[in-house]
This record gives sequence, structure tokens and C-alpha cells, in this order.
Amino acid sequence: MTPSTAALPSPGSSAPLGASLSDGGVNFSLYARRATAVELCLFDRVEDAEPSHRLALDPARHRTGDYWHVRVEGIGAGQLYGWRVEGAWQPALGLRFDPANLLLDPHGLALAVPPGYGRAPGRSSAGDWGSAMKSVVADPLAYDWQGDRPLHRPSRETVIYELHVRGFTAHPSAGLPPEQAGTYRGLISKIPYLQDLGITAVELLPVFAFDPLAAPSGHRNYWGYQPVSFFAPHPGYGCSSDPLAVIDEFRDLVKALHRAGIEVILDVVFNHTAEGDAEGPAFCFRGLADGDYYLQNGDGTYIDVTGCGNTFNTNHPVVRRLIHHSLRHWVQHLHVDGFRFDLASVLDRDQTGQPTPLSPILWDIDTDPVLAGTKLIAEAWDAAGLYQVGSFIGDNWQEWNGRFRDDVRRFIKGDRGLAASVGQRLIGSPDIYGHKQREAEASVNFITCHDGFTLADLVSYNGKHNEANGEDNRDGSDDNASWNCGIEGPTQDADVLALRSRQRRNLLTLLLLATGTPMLAMGDEMGRSQQGNNNAYAQDNAISWLDWSLLERQADLHRFVRELLSYRQQRDVVVNARSLSLGELVQRHQVSWHGVEPNQPDWSDSSHAFAVTITSIGHRFRWHAMVNAWWEPLTFRLPAAEAGPHAWQRWIDTSRPSPEDVVPRDSAPALVGDTYTLAPRSVVVLTVELSPAAAGADGHPDRPAAGPSEPPSTQPDPPAR
Repeated sequence: MTPSTAALPSPGSSAPLGASLSDGGVNFSLYARRATAVELCLFDRVEDAEPSHRLALDPARHRTGDYWHVRVEGIGAGQLYGWRVEGAWQPALGLRFDPANLLLDPHGLALAVPPGYGRAPGRSSAGDWGSAMKSVVADPLAYDWQGDRPLHRPSRETVIYELHVRGFTAHPSAGLPPEQAGTYRGLISKIPYLQDLGITAVELLPVFAFDPLAAPSGHRNYWGYQPVSFFAPHPGYGCSSDPLAVIDEFRDLVKALHRAGIEVILDVVFNHTAEGDAEGPAFCFRGLADGDYYLQNGDGTYIDVTGCGNTFNTNHPVVRRLIHHSLRHWVQHLHVDGFRFDLASVLDRDQTGQPTPLSPILWDIDTDPVLAGTKLIAEAWDAAGLYQVGSFIGDNWQEWNGRFRDDVRRFIKGDRGLAASVGQRLIGSPDIYGHKQREAEASVNFITCHDGFTLADLVSYNGKHNEANGEDNRDGSDDNASWNCGIEGPTQDADVLALRSRQRRNLLTLLLLATGTPMLAMGDEMGRSQQGNNNAYAQDNAISWLDWSLLERQADLHRFVRELLSYRQQRDVVVNARSLSLGELVQRHQVSWHGVEPNQPDWSDSSHAFAVTITSIGHRFRWHAMVNAWWEPLTFRLPAAEAGPHAWQRWIDTSRPSPEDVVPRDSAPALVGDTYTLAPRSVVVLTVELSPAAAGADGHPDRPAAGPSEPPSTQPDPPAR
């Protein structure tokens, strides 16, 4: 069809925003407050450089307030479109209009990427419309869910597995047909593995459509933390080139995971976009209302508290609405169960970039009835130093507990002054969260995640090795709290390999036994390495992909993790009928702290060891954990298991060879004697079944919780806001 400026159709409506289907046509609505002219461009094919129709909107008929809108008859789902917007180019005033750009719809539900997609910096970012991404009209209700709903699994039952959709199945060892490798469908094929391991929730690295070219020259963006849409699933993870089919492929994945009892949590990026700094491309927001969508200084320069060149103006009313609509869309129309908010503290900043005590967007999310029961997880810090672990706003948020990661890493490595802190981490971090009446699982505990070393690399490298990223090893954190166990990187030294294996088991034991919600990083249960790369955001290759042959080569480690996860689903906390606040949980547990002698813990800076005895809430069993992070063996005297003939049974000893490192609890060997010698750098957990008569009338012990031997709080007062 010859490009034309057609006779103007119906004005349509300013609501809803985006492209909405009704009665044989589509209503388009766009926020562009200070634009002087707006043109809707319709395309027949994604690679077309010229639109089939150009509809120039008349401000008198097609504008209401700050919204431009038009209704077009005779088109429907699958229609490709984009916006051409004119206005002033005055960056100092937050105006960066450029009619050469074809702009995406901020509320577009689907995205098409041409085979020759390319980008250039600055005002000419989309001068070649044939290589530009385009929005696609979609019907959010056109899918048969077959009765599926978000699972709303209680957090006390949750074990999170952080994975990358592409990286999980892209490696040839995944055994998938090439067209399914690294896709939503490919992930479906691995659901039985996740079930068998004991996973109850997957946390997917970003699946919002992102710019794959936001990476150094010669690389592709792999992680996906460069969004261009907050509504469309990333097309690159689909088997089909049809943008509407990609949406259904994502829904198929969600439905399949739900049938397996596994929730879907999305890692979402609302703190910045792929448009980058002032030299970056203009995909959407910059070309529509630059000063509204981004935090800016008085001279129009960008405020950057994300480390990515720009900061989304999340508490501007229009941006708040965008975020709110996005979250509702993913819950209502794609049935996801929760969200992990990347650099969530950015959402707590006002329009000047300063922290605000009552963030409107965070309270919008916290109190939204549509999102009620949805898991909300905050990465409670940002790149400019705002650190809110333990003080994040709202009543329903969980937090990535960065203190858990840092304290446990450093203690197991052998650093001084951390015994008391690690004691707090094991019982839910009451020194951080005790002032909040939240359930104990508010703390999302983790040792590793996508950002930083894998577990295998954490015990194999003293420093980062990011040379492959093309940034001269300047990128990535220099503070990893890692230790190579004597040799940097790969080695055949049997003693070093044995120590690395033990250190991994030490870290996993503390993670998976601790009170809170545990999170494992993809492949840590089978020893995945990134060759010392702690910032593999641009490594879409074997460095980042999961090599499934490790499952056989690291079968002992996999069995160790599987056994510990099986225990988590048997805990009294899980089978208890209701969630308990952290305070209630600590009080109802019977907790006693020890050193090498019972009831004599050593919380001094020089201490590298402690022991703790915990009785389960229902008084069904008791376990006694001994932790020796010192480089010499230590002999611990054991407290009595229970009055009567019951004896301690050795459940876990990380210094023993597999399969003695962890055994099924019902077949754990009984101990003789009242002492146990721990090997250097090892963790031992003993257990004993308790007689029902020992419990109180309500099934709980009458004795008090931790007494004067409780580890001292490392943060006695609630964090100031």
C-alpha cells in the first residue's frame, strides 16, 4: 500500500493508554505532553522502512489534555505501528523531540524486531525505520488459561531458583532441538529437573523486551537489564518470529510451571531504560517526554543513580501509572506470581533524586488489591549508595538480604569478627528485621546471584577475571569476599579441590538451613563456573550458559543440595497452618548458643566457631549445628540430645566424602560419646527425634527461647530512614 496521510478517522479516546481492541478497530492513546505534532505510523511488515499509512493527528480533534489519541477501524491484533513525534529540541528544558525517530508505544503489549535490527547513538537512533523495532497490537485476553491462576504459595514454603531463560537451555548439552534452545519452550522441558531438585519458585532474569545491542562493541546484551518495553515479553526468547505467538509461548511456560507447583517471579527493571545517557538512542520515552520520564538536573543533564546513564522518574504521576499498569498486566494477563525489583531503592527517590519517606509508587504497589498475594521482593539498594536492607518501605515487601550474603561469605572465608553476625543470619536476621512484624521469610537469603561470582568461582578465585567483557577488567565488583583456597582458578591439586568442595557445602548448608527464604543461583547445585567472570552481562556464550554435563560430573554436589531442600519442606515452619512473624518464630523455637563448650559461646572478634541447638516449633525434632570456620580442627562438647535413651544422629558433616556428607535424616547414624571433632573449615549438623510427651499442651515447648547466650545484635536499633 502506498504511504499516505489518510482522511482522519474517529478521535477515539484518551483511555486506556496504548493500543486497545474493540468492535472491529483499535484505539491508540499516547502521552506526549509538550509535543507539537504527532503521527501514527502503520506498517505491513516489520522490516518495512516506510509505513503503509501515516495518520497525522489533529490537535483539535485528537488531543485531550496531555494525551494524543485516535481510533482506526479495520485493523486488529498483529498490526505493527510506531509513533512519530515533533517538538522542540531543548535538552536543558527536558525536551528531546526528533521527528526522524520511530518511537515505540510505552504501553505496547507486544514488540517486533526486524531481522536487520540496528541502532546508532543520539538523535539519529532510528533514522532507518526498516531496522527499527515496532510495537504490535495485541489482545491481552486471547489465550485459554484452562483454569490457571497465580499460585500464591506461602513464603514459608518457598525455595527460589534464579535463572536466565536463555542461559538455562542454550548450551548444546541441554539436549534440545536448536529451535527450542534458549527459549521459553526450552525451559518447559527442564521443569521436571526443577521439581526433583526441590524448587518451588523460579526467579527469571529480565524477560521484559530489552535491547540486545546495549553492550560493548562485538558483544550482545545477555542479562537483559536494558528494557525497551515494560509490557512485552522479550521476543528473543520465543521460538516463533510472530510477536503474538511469543506472548503465548511465555504463557505456556507460566502455565506449565504452575502445573508443577512452581511459581514464576520476574526480575523487573523500572529504575532505568535502554536509552542510556544523553548520547544514547531514543527508542521511546526520550522522544515523548524526556523531562517527565527521567530524573534530570536543572540544566537537563541526567541524574544517574543506577550506573546505567539514566534514572527513571518513578514517582512522576505518569511514570507511576506506567509501572502500576505494567505490574497489573503481568499478573492479570500473564499470571506471574511475583516480582523482584532491580535496584528497588531508586523507586524510593523523589523527582530531585533524593530519598523520600513516603514513596508514592512503592505504596501504590504495596496496597494494590490486584497485586495482593503477589510476592514483592526488593533489591533494597542502588548504585549511588542508598542502602535500605531492613528499612525498605511498605508492609508486604521481602528483601534481598545483602547482609546475609556478605557476612556468611566472609565468615566461611575466615575473616574475623563475624561469628555473632552469622548467628543472627541463621535465625532470620532479627537484628535487621526484628523491628518489623513481618513473617520470618521477609529475608531472602542468598550466597550468590547472577551479579558476581558463581558459587564455584567464589571458592576458586581471589579476583575477578572479566577480560572477555572488553572493558580491560575494569567492570564488575572488586569486593567479592572470595577465596581461591590456595590456587587461582582451575587446578588438579587434590587438596585444593577437596577444600573447595567443602567450602561450597559449608556455604550451602548455612544458606539452606537458615530461617528465611533461600535463593539459589542457576547451576550452583552442579558447580557451574564463569571462569572467574563476575560481570558476565555481555557473555551470551558458554561462559554464562549452564553446561548440563555438570549434572553427572558434580552428582555428589547435586545430591547434597537436593537432600537439604527435601528437609526444608519437612520443617515445622512449613507444615504449620499459618505464617509466623520473625518475633513469634524466634520465641517459639527453643534456641541455645554454644562454643566448644555447651552454653559458652564465644562472640569475640577472634572467634571463628560457634554452635547452636534449635528445637522445632512443633517439638518434633531438634538439631545441633556446629560451625568451624577456623583452619584447625576443633572438638566440641555436645549438649544432651534429650532426657532418655535418645542420642544425637549425624545428619551433615561437610568434611566427609559423599554420600556421608549428608544422609537421609531417618537413617542418620547415632553418635557415641559427648564430643565431636570438626575438621578444619567444616559444618556439622546433628539431629534427634523428640518424644511427643516433651511438648506442651499446644504442641509447642513451654521453655523460653534464646536466653542470655543469644548472639549480640549487630544492629540494635531500627535503621533510620
